Amino acid sequence: MTPDPQPNSTADPTSATLDDFHSADPPMLRCLELARVAAETDLPILILGESGAGKTLLARAIHNSSTRQKGPFIAFNAAALSDTLLDSQLFGHERGAFTGAQKTVKGKFELAHNGTLFIDEVADMSSSAQSKILRAVEYGEFERLGSDSLRKADVRLISATHLPLQQLIGAGRFRRDLFYRISGITVTIPALRARPRDLPLLIANEIAAASRRLGKQIKGLDSVASERLIAYPWPGNLRELSRVIHTAVALTRTEIIPAEALLTQESFSILTLDQAETLSPTASATAKGDNHQSLQAVERQHILRILEQVGGNKRRAAKALGISRSTLDRKLV
Repeated sequence: MTPDPQPNSTADPTSATLDDFHSADPPMLRCLELARVAAETDLPILILGESGAGKTLLARAIHNSSTRQKGPFIAFNAAALSDTLLDSQLFGHERGAFTGAQKTVKGKFELAHNGTLFIDEVADMSSSAQSKILRAVEYGEFERLGSDSLRKADVRLISATHLPLQQLIGAGRFRRDLFYRISGITVTIPALRARPRDLPLLIANEIAAASRRLGKQIKGLDSVASERLIAYPWPGNLRELSRVIHTAVALTRTEIIPAEALLTQESFSILTLDQAETLSPTASATAKGDNHQSLQAVERQHILRILEQVGGNKRRAAKALGISRSTLDRKLV
């Protein structure tokens, strides 16, 4: 997935700076303006935005545009980790600290010394983990699991979440003092549906990137496909856009992507009734009386069509559809 919004060049997303990011939409322009201000400081940054909006990409670009650019950029996802594992991941552990700890391991905080630590899904941390992060950010001090020795690290913290932090604070699920500590500058990435002017360039750059990866020469979209991509609300944001375009490029046998190659993770929600008629007249007739049955019928017919395109290979079909092999088998029952 390329930077958000994608640069005009083919720059590696891991090395992209804020100079590689461009936008024509006011919400994204405000986001980038604030990100540039944040990059010039050493204040902690909080990035807010829906899942898939590009929070990690923006965090890395801020790091690459800051005075810490020569230091490490260490990314850490705090979601769904036990306290012990999160503690070990963030601050490291000594040999013998817990069952299976056969050697001393540095944590993310220590590895990020003189650089940037990016904690994604920060709102998912337990209250215990929040307390430890608060001390580490406030004083630059931490302890490895299984050790009483204080260690120090010079770390610039960038945090991110898609959850409503103010509501979590009100419900007692997120520490107010930690919020104030991590939100020196708060940057909000707008959802993709709030950036209609950027969408055509983002689509074009994704097609170019997917074509390079797959060794194809895709020149563009047919008019129907283009209209549907522009009209689609993109609930999965840039992550969904990247997957849909990559799949479409993989399925396309000509230089122009047809509308029927556009698949979404949410059960073909790009498909319209007109497409349903093309794929399955029976499914279309059902749609006029029962939308739920229509969706199932259209979905099954589309899976069968993709299977035919890949020569009946279920593994390739599942990959093209963005679903697991077991999910594909279940939908064909």
